[in-house]
Amino acid sequence: MTAHLPILQVLIPLMAAPLCVVFRHRDIAWIIVLLVSLISFVISTMILDQVLTQGVISYFMGDWPAPWGIEFRIDAVNAYILLIVSAIGAVVAFYGRHSVTREVPRDLIYLFYTAFLLCLTGLLGMTATGDAFNLFVFLEISSLSTYAMISLGKDRRALTASYQYLIMGTLGATFYVIGLGLLYMMTGTLNIVDLHAKLLDMDGSIRTLQAALAFLTVGLSLKLALFPLHLWLPNAYTYAPSSVTAFLAATATKVAVYVMLRVFFTIFGVDIFEETGLAPVLMTLAIAGMFVASTVAIFQNDMKRLLAYSSVAQIGYIMLGISFLNVTGVSAGIVHLLNHAVMKCAAFLAMGCFMYRVGSVQIEDLHGIGKKMPWTMAAFVVAGLSLIGVPLTVGFISKWYLIQAAMEADMMPIALLILLSSLLAVVYVWRFIEVAYFKEPANPSLKIKEAPLSMLIPLWVMAGASIYFGVDTDMTLGVAQLAAEMLVGGAP
Repeated sequence: MTAHLPILQVLIPLMAAPLCVVFRHRDIAWIIVLLVSLISFVISTMILDQVLTQGVISYFMGDWPAPWGIEFRIDAVNAYILLIVSAIGAVVAFYGRHSVTREVPRDLIYLFYTAFLLCLTGLLGMTATGDAFNLFVFLEISSLSTYAMISLGKDRRALTASYQYLIMGTLGATFYVIGLGLLYMMTGTLNIVDLHAKLLDMDGSIRTLQAALAFLTVGLSLKLALFPLHLWLPNAYTYAPSSVTAFLAATATKVAVYVMLRVFFTIFGVDIFEETGLAPVLMTLAIAGMFVASTVAIFQNDMKRLLAYSSVAQIGYIMLGISFLNVTGVSAGIVHLLNHAVMKCAAFLAMGCFMYRVGSVQIEDLHGIGKKMPWTMAAFVVAGLSLIGVPLTVGFISKWYLIQAAMEADMMPIALLILLSSLLAVVYVWRFIEVAYFKEPANPSLKIKEAPLSMLIPLWVMAGASIYFGVDTDMTLGVAQLAAEMLVGGAP
């Protein structure tokens, strides 16, 4: 059975999704989602252990060897991402029972859970596959189900947000396919490792190579919401149901960053990537995103929109690490995949708790909420401290290694910019903490209780992880450094 873990990771949620439609009952659908998410988490844990002890896993579909057949190829890089996606999926599935019931129309809940499993399938498939076109197929599975989940928000503006994401996502997918088509025209293969080998042996056709890299970069930048191609993200996060926002913020953009890593380092390699001069462009956009998005976040009155712009800024940190093209920088970018997933999932889960009890996440409606929902607010404070990068939180680890990477690259001004951008996070996090603890409620007679335990437990799992992985970095940083060494070192 262990030999088939890579395909089971994807096949189980794919086969379970239709069961939600067959039973057409929200509670049964929720149980199916919870069980499947937990199974996926267990499988990803086993896969990561297998990779770390035995090396790279290659799984061939129908016993057709690569590059002729479709291959699932799992190394330290994507085993790490599989663990993140499945863990977040399990946490959000447990959390979602009450939240989804409150924020999704009752008669559509079973369809919501169907889309959730399909989205999980697509994200896990994108991460596990070793075939570039198969990656596109899984990308579309996750994207289409994401559009559906966003549109299920009760606010009518969720439909507009979903449609906007559909347009932008389709453009991104189109750019990806065009870039992949150019690579196939040059090499005659779609296997990621084989693509790398063929490109190393090629002479000439530099313009086609540059065009392919440009199309792939723009397409994936749209998917991961790199500034200024982030315009779909604020509305999607704001109007989607809270469970959807937490899941997407912690997984979808992170998997897109993983795909970008594969394109830059596994398909093209560090040398080709460096020769094209793309790294300085990415560094500029990343820094611009860190400052512009954080500044815009300060002026938001809707907390979900505020955190959405914060996510754009945090994606800037990840891409900044990658653009250094050294092991320390790529390690910082990869470890921030987990760190940002943990802290932002906690922050959005807290917003879901506020939405459940208050019915709003507008800042003026949350005055004094720290006294009425102390456990929820305390968890948000932990997530906020992580966003700032306070020591003993995961955010500090990421920014510390980003600063080290800048110093290794002899870029002290960049290190200073990382510190300055963190001050902007202080402003928008403190803005909410101030009204939550030091402002009197607009309606003191309104009785507001703490969130249900089934929502608080997942919330505090994420908040606790923000502290635990900020203190004990052996697993997260160790795997991230191993993955970075493989990528920057050019290991297939």
